[in-house]
Amino acid sequence: MGLFVTNLYLGYAALGLQIATIALLAVFVVRARFETFTKLATIVGRWGLWLGFAAALFAALANQYYNQVLEIPPCDLCWWGRIFLYPQIILLGMAAWKRDSYMAEYSIVLSVIGAGISLYHHFLQMFPDSLPCPATGVSCAQRFLFEFGYITYPLMAFSLFAFLIIVMLFVRARRGM
Repeated sequence: MGLFVTNLYLGYAALGLQIATIALLAVFVVRARFETFTKLATIVGRWGLWLGFAAALFAALANQYYNQVLEIPPCDLCWWGRIFLYPQIILLGMAAWKRDSYMAEYSIVLSVIGAGISLYHHFLQMFPDSLPCPATGVSCAQRFLFEFGYITYPLMAFSLFAFLIIVMLFVRARRGM
């Protein structure tokens, strides 16, 4: 599968993740008012650690596919984003296995930092002359992916971190029930 097809599939995946994140955020906000949303919130809270683990694992595998198969080197900001993503695979996997909902708070912290880096990186790619690129190798402003007129590789990372944050909020809220 070539770069064009991979970018298209990942663009659709990012779009789906953004829609799911917005829908879950709406459910999280109004979950106490509607019985259906309360049930959905319970389900997401119960399976949230596994869902977060699967999402983080998929993102890491996509990262490695880009690097190893398509031979697209990551820039410095990509590496920083990965620093806050890759540990979550292990942490969420262990937490899901042991049913440790307290891990959700650690995931939220890692995801907030990763989201901040990804949002800065996305801004840098959308407006390359506006901010300095901190890279010493591959330029952080260079776009390898640009789908639907707004989805860049860093925005996909931001979408993932936002999804992890909202799912972990469900896990955390379920613990309080």
